[in-house]
Amino acid sequence: MARRSVALNGFTNVDVITGDLAAAPQLIGKDQVDVVTCNPPYFKVTPQAIQNPNEHLALARHELATDFATVAATAAALLKYQGKAFFVHRPDRLPELLHTLVAAGLAPKRLRFVQPKADREANMVLIETIRAGKADGVRVLPPVIVQAADGAYTPEVEALLHG
Repeated sequence: MARRSVALNGFTNVDVITGDLAAAPQLIGKDQVDVVTCNPPYFKVTPQAIQNPNEHLALARHELATDFATVAATAAALLKYQGKAFFVHRPDRLPELLHTLVAAGLAPKRLRFVQPKADREANMVLIETIRAGKADGVRVLPPVIVQAADGAYTPEVEALLHG
């Protein structure tokens, strides 16, 4: 899917590496990248968790092949000093996410919640971190509201999606 997205977007300077996420520092090298972006699996595997029967979707949504601690540690290992990592995740796990990021050496710097509509609670949180950053200075930005009351994308989201 990543190779298809690269081709569809006409990117020529993107390499797609397939492998175990935890092995990325050995494949790419430690302290080698300026920015890591990640949309990790959101849900822990529990007896109560309902998993998608499609294996690819289940892997994308549930921590079947990795967990957030591994994602955070891998991002920190890849980043240069003061490099940034960006994560998309679920707000219900925010305390655990922040604790895990700090333990991995990634200082949370900006949080932005994403709400489907203005009158709904957030269902996503965007987290910006910096490797080896100071522990203080976290900013909570205004939320991203995806849809207006009429169901149309808000101007901000429309601009993000379509330039």
